[in-house]
Order: sequence, then C-alpha cells, then structure tokens
Amino acid sequence: MNGAANPAADTTDIRRPPPPARRWTGLRIAGWILMSLWILASLGTAWMLWSGFDGEVFGRYFPRMLAGLWITVKLVVIPITLGAVLGLLLAWARLSGNRLLDAAAFSYMYFFRGTPMLAQVFLVYYGSGQLRPLLEDWGLWWFFREAWYCVLLAFTLNTAAYQAEIYRVAIAAVPRGQWEGAMALGLSRRVTFLKVILPQAMITALRPLGNEIILMIKGSAIASVVTIFDLMGATRLAFSRTFSFDVYLWAAMLYLAIVEAMRRLWERIEARLTRHLRREGEESA
Repeated sequence: MNGAANPAADTTDIRRPPPPARRWTGLRIAGWILMSLWILASLGTAWMLWSGFDGEVFGRYFPRMLAGLWITVKLVVIPITLGAVLGLLLAWARLSGNRLLDAAAFSYMYFFRGTPMLAQVFLVYYGSGQLRPLLEDWGLWWFFREAWYCVLLAFTLNTAAYQAEIYRVAIAAVPRGQWEGAMALGLSRRVTFLKVILPQAMITALRPLGNEIILMIKGSAIASVVTIFDLMGATRLAFSRTFSFDVYLWAAMLYLAIVEAMRRLWERIEARLTRHLRREGEESA
C-alpha cells in the first residue's frame, strides 16, 4: 500500500513555476511619476481657485463666460456639420478615379491640413478686406465684413479637410467584396455606396471623428483674436479689466468640462452604434 501510486495524487503533485515577480520597470515608474504630478497639479489648481476666489469678480464675469461658452459650442457644431458635408464630397473626389478631381481635392486637403488654423482665420478675415471692392461687386461683402461669418468659414474649411481624410481612409478600408456582393445583387453604385459602403465606413470613422471634434473644441479659442467673444474672448475681457488670473483657471475648467462631456457622449454613441459588432464577437467566442 505504501508503494502504490495514486494517479490522482500524481496530478496534484505537478508544480507550476511561480509567476514572475513584478518588477518596477522604467515605464511603470514613469507612469507613477506622471500620475503623482497630475494629482499635485489638480490639488494646486484647486487651492489656487479656493484661496484666490473673488466673489465680486465671479458674480460679474462668470455669467459672461457661460455666454461665451455657448458661442464656443456654436463655433464647433456649425463648422463640424457643414464640414461633414464638404468632407464627404472631398473624399468622393479623392476616390472617384478622376485625376482632375483627385488633384483638386488633394491640393485643398494638403493646404488646410498643412497650415495653422490661426493663419487660415487671418487669411479669411483680414484677406477679405483687401478684396472689398470685388466682394462688394459680387454682393458678398455683407458676409466677409462680419468676424462671425469669417470664423465660421475658416473653421468649416479647416475641419472639412481633416474629415475628408478620415472619410477617405474609412471608405477605402471597406472590403472590396462588399462592392462585388452589391453588384451581384444588381444594386447601382449610388445605392451601394449609400446603403452598404457608407454605413460600414462611418463605423470605422467614429473614433477619429470624435478626436476631430475635441480638437475643434480646443482650437475654437482662436476665434477670440478676431473680436469674437467666445469663452476665451470673454475670459480675456475679464482679465483685462480685473487682472485676476483666476478667470483663466475658470475658463480651463469650463473647457475641461465640455471636452469631458463630449468624450463621454461620443463613447455612448459609439457603443450604441457598434453593439452588433460586440454581439457577433460574443457569439463567435
């Protein structure tokens, strides 16, 4: 009995090597350092807001900053919407196979993606003044004499170039078999593109489009340099009259709040539109 081998006992005697000890690699140490700096910066900002709080300045100028925040929202929503339409047309031109359309769309996208948005705003706002007689003859001076319309135009042209590249890559990423399957069913190219290709491409484009919207939110502060009283414009006005640095901290908190709200909203939209992909993955697993 003592020499008999127990098969069950033999299987339990197999020893696995212990898991390797966790090492404090340089990457992990850098992560802890960055996290510590982020916490210290947050605490420092909170302390500055609390210690330097001026109720009179807050009551006088914070409502103006909220009004400027609403203008910032409009400066983002309108160009993003118009830029989506123009971006789809540019993406279609790039993928059309027509050399002339492809070259024109590529030149447009190359210019607006390769130059600063601030320079583009200056070109539209100040450059249109150099063409005032011509614009008056064409009946367009009423548009270009207003800083609001000039900024909307510059922002729309800028984001259209970035969105066009996003759409172009997303459409090109759709497998060629989708086109072939639609052709086998007798669908026209227009119906195939609108009903089959574009919905799949938009799923791929969701994440980079969200990044583009967030970049537009932060880049909209440029509008304040041409007399637009958006959030940054209202903040600059408040600082010029009070010389209180706290107003910039309040503006930073408002920008952070709107960016975080946009990020969470976009995650909800993405999760909603891609739920069928997750379900297919769970079923295949």
